[in-house]
Amino acid sequence: MERRRDPVERADDGSSDLYDVSTWEPRSTVDLLAYALYNGISYGLQTIVLLVAAVITLALLVQPAVLVLEDPLLGAFFGLSIVPAALLAAFIWRTDITSEEPLTLLVATFVLAILFATFAALINSVMRPRFQALSLIGPVLFFYLIVGPVEEAVKLLAVRVFAYRSDTFDAVVDGAVYGAVAGLGFAAIENAIYISGTVAEAEAGLFAAATGITTVRALAGPGHVIYSAIAGYYLGLAKFNPQHAGPIVAKGLLVAAFVHATYNTTVGIVPGIAAELTALGPDAALVSYMIVFDAAVGYYLYRKIARYRRRYRDAEADVPDSPSPELTEFDPPRRRRWER
Repeated sequence: MERRRDPVERADDGSSDLYDVSTWEPRSTVDLLAYALYNGISYGLQTIVLLVAAVITLALLVQPAVLVLEDPLLGAFFGLSIVPAALLAAFIWRTDITSEEPLTLLVATFVLAILFATFAALINSVMRPRFQALSLIGPVLFFYLIVGPVEEAVKLLAVRVFAYRSDTFDAVVDGAVYGAVAGLGFAAIENAIYISGTVAEAEAGLFAAATGITTVRALAGPGHVIYSAIAGYYLGLAKFNPQHAGPIVAKGLLVAAFVHATYNTTVGIVPGIAAELTALGPDAALVSYMIVFDAAVGYYLYRKIARYRRRYRDAEADVPDSPSPELTEFDPPRRRRWER
């Protein structure tokens, strides 16, 4: 989108110096000081936020770390709990028909999601008692007004503050990829906290307690990947539609938060009803519902990505191949990006 210009600048033929009139760039000592001050405050605030998030994260991970030191087997349960989410994130990454995303950005997004997840944990812990006092409607409002919006916002923030600004974020579908990775990071720390908390409070042996909670968390993890991939897709759409960026991002967050809150609200109700109406036991009903819910929402995400892939192929097919230099015996054969 073309930069908006002042009438004086539009009327000028380029022969006049319009510095400090209708254009500006750092020239004087004061200009440079102001420029340095702005950058210092901007990057300083970001650094402070990251440091605070890192401190909170380390505090939350003290209990899991202590338990792993006492029994290293628990570390395996932490790892197993994110396997399904990791496989799903890898699948979404593979569906990206455009250029591959740099590993550094993927890792940075994963780490930022872990750090920012702590903000959601704090907000949830502070607000939960206030909503629990509202009787039956309280938990539902808590999920729809706090948990869903806050958790999806911090995951999207993990994409927005770094990967989004990169030149390699050059396609709408990239938002879904980075969103999925952010969801994986969020699930990783959430699973570690849930599993360690359950094991610490359990009266039974570590293996029995860890096995049950790990199974539940392993099935909950893919949901985080799917929800944030949806919000991330809309973030990518916003990057290439700057005139409507705000509403587009808001739409993505609304959809992701709504689906997230709906899952949290229904997962404690529907499996019990299903167990009473069918031959399924309580555990089987819970597992079945989690799988069905994620499959339904995942299909919605898949259709969006599949539609993008079709359009991308059509657009590439409409562009004639440009002449390329002759390959030597040492050059690998070139492939279109969707052929990888």
